[in-house]
Amino acid sequence: MKRRDFIVTGCHACLSATIVSGLFASCSSVKHASGKLNNDGLLVDTDEFKEKGKSSYRPYILVRHEELKFPICIYRFSDTDYSALWMQCAHQGAEVQVAGSYLQCPAHGSEYDNRGHVTNGPATRDLRTFPVTVSNNQLFIDLRKK
Repeated sequence: MKRRDFIVTGCHACLSATIVSGLFASCSSVKHASGKLNNDGLLVDTDEFKEKGKSSYRPYILVRHEELKFPICIYRFSDTDYSALWMQCAHQGAEVQVAGSYLQCPAHGSEYDNRGHVTNGPATRDLRTFPVTVSNNQLFIDLRKK
């Protein structure tokens, strides 16, 4: 094998391995929950944030429900402080992706912080947020208010 072919083949193999391992790592760290939808909003158990077998908490979970067009990302800041973000980009409506402490639109690159504020355009409006109240180890995400 020629040196050039060896380098190209090796680089492709390393790049492929890096991408695949990154995909598996990101998939395993995201917690999905369904919640219970009622007339006024969504109920989610606070235990959804607990790491299995650990005393620590996840910084966020994704709530998907068959009756909701887009998922809702819920960030946990403390036992009483949460933010619930509608994962539809305010720019052109694509579904944003969560990436740790921020959300990013794969369509045009808009970015939002974990409170839903635009940090990088082309979006000029923040993500839609919902009021969150905590009662008896449950979160109530009020879907009535905009």
